[in-house]
Amino acid sequence: MRATAPERAASRPSTPGRFGPAELRLALAAPRPAAGLTSEWRLVDGLRAHTRRTADPGGDAAPVVLVHGLAVSHRYLTPLAVALSATHPVYVPDLPGFGLTERPGRAYDARQHAAFLASWLAAYRLPPVCLVGHSFGAEVAAALAARRPEAVRALVLAGPTADPTARSRSGLVGRWLVDTVREAPLQAPILLRDVWDARPWRVYATLTHSVRNAVEEDLLRVSAPTLVVTGSRDPVVPPAWRSQVARLVPHARPVVVPGAAHNVATTAPREVADAIRTLLAPTLTR
Repeated sequence: MRATAPERAASRPSTPGRFGPAELRLALAAPRPAAGLTSEWRLVDGLRAHTRRTADPGGDAAPVVLVHGLAVSHRYLTPLAVALSATHPVYVPDLPGFGLTERPGRAYDARQHAAFLASWLAAYRLPPVCLVGHSFGAEVAAALAARRPEAVRALVLAGPTADPTARSRSGLVGRWLVDTVREAPLQAPILLRDVWDARPWRVYATLTHSVRNAVEEDLLRVSAPTLVVTGSRDPVVPPAWRSQVARLVPHARPVVVPGAAHNVATTAPREVADAIRTLLAPTLTR
């Protein structure tokens, strides 16, 4: 049987910084099944919540939950979900107001999103998970790990915001604009689709929540084994902030992916997946 384009994209080695037509088609496929990914909806905190997920490969591997950033959705995290799917069940929920999840009348801050994720975990009855948050999603993941340590087996903070030296709307947007010229251009259609789904006002309001979030307070309270993953060309998370995050979180280890920019989970899925597997290997018998 001939492999589909998404399946070929999932099987070939990744090159940091790469994102091609096959990855784009896979990212925009939901709610249709593609490359082992399916969509489902459950009622969580009164909202019809969409989750993109992989099949359970069997065994005792910890579930991995991927948490997207503030202007996006499950879509840009599909390359990482597929890269992890051979060894772990992977879940990629759309946060309230983003992607295919119902839009509430207000924009949630990091702690409100973390509370929603706690309810989402309860709805799925998952054992302690490996929680992977990217960008603003890392703030959400840190908030959940700090408040519900029993639910988080391991934590991955990928491209975590928000660096105190750029903790303003203009500062963060300025860094994102620099990042756009370092990213693979075919990610742009995903961003446009996600902003349309969320509505620009929600993106702006969530940005405001991000720059007002004292993420350091949550990082100090994290007890789970933690990775801090960034691309070597990420202007949103410069080396000084990456190092500070790793120092603040007990038992944290930094991982830098050469050649990748801010969207390291999208453009370097193999490298990030391998780092996650290494993190989880010592914890499998816990």
